[in-house]
Amino acid sequence: MAEDALPEAPREAIAAVRRQLESVILGKSPVLDRLLIALLADAHVLMEDVPGVGKTTLAKALARCFAGEFRRLQFTPDLLPTDVVGSSVYDPRDGSFTFKPGPVFANVLLADEINRASPRTQSSLLEAMSERQASIEGVTRPLPRPFLVLATQNPIELHGTYPLPEAQLDRFGLRLELGYPAREHEIDMLYAQADHHPVDDVRPVLDPPSLLALQRAARAVRVERRVGGYVVDLVEATRAHPTARMGASPRASTTLFRCAQARAYLDGRAYVLPEDVKEIAIEVLAHRLMLDPKARHSGVRKEDLVREILGATPVPV
Repeated sequence: MAEDALPEAPREAIAAVRRQLESVILGKSPVLDRLLIALLADAHVLMEDVPGVGKTTLAKALARCFAGEFRRLQFTPDLLPTDVVGSSVYDPRDGSFTFKPGPVFANVLLADEINRASPRTQSSLLEAMSERQASIEGVTRPLPRPFLVLATQNPIELHGTYPLPEAQLDRFGLRLELGYPAREHEIDMLYAQADHHPVDDVRPVLDPPSLLALQRAARAVRVERRVGGYVVDLVEATRAHPTARMGASPRASTTLFRCAQARAYLDGRAYVLPEDVKEIAIEVLAHRLMLDPKARHSGVRKEDLVREILGATPVPV
């Protein structure tokens, strides 16, 4: 294999996934690219935006592209941790207990409106998202591989919601916003949904072994040490910024590194460029930061802070 040749993997499946997603969500190619990057980088995704722009629809469409086990869980204030991870069920016939796995034991878990559940229930996902396992009643059980959490939340609703803590946010590889569609795309959407929803036409084009092969191929993309240093420089700059009360974690460095590899792989390259890091940095880093009260009340946005850091950090040649 040539030095810059891409590893063998079912790359045509990624193009098929993109086509199916584009038939459901119109005019949002940059968002779809980032979703595919998350898929290749084995990173969980938090989709945060105003109601009705297609967050849940996009998550369902991606899950339907995947032939693995898919579960959807509507997060509500009365949801319990056992509703997520499962519990043992008593059988009165013989007095035995049988473990009944919860929705987390799937390849793709859609956590809809995740911030409506209590912090106790939210925390039941921490181990699963970080270690791909779940400890229930003293027994640790591995989750299926691959394992991907797609979560949605509405940022403007405060009544009956519980903000995600920093530890939970740090486990999401990327945070995405869809935004409102352009006028022409919204008109096209009206006619596309005239008789049925396009998401009903989405068919599986990936299975667990092929997705794992794609993820391995993405991780084989070469990253020069100077580019790896650029990743760390960006993350360290978030920790040293005067308006940041808390910067990005080492987990953020790893995620940014892997997402840059995935972007290069999608672009058909077997090596990472600094532009790959810059292109995905806001979605990987911004949601992990905590601003100090003065900056927060002054209207400073976390995304703007990352943009400032990108502009001030020297780019390796």
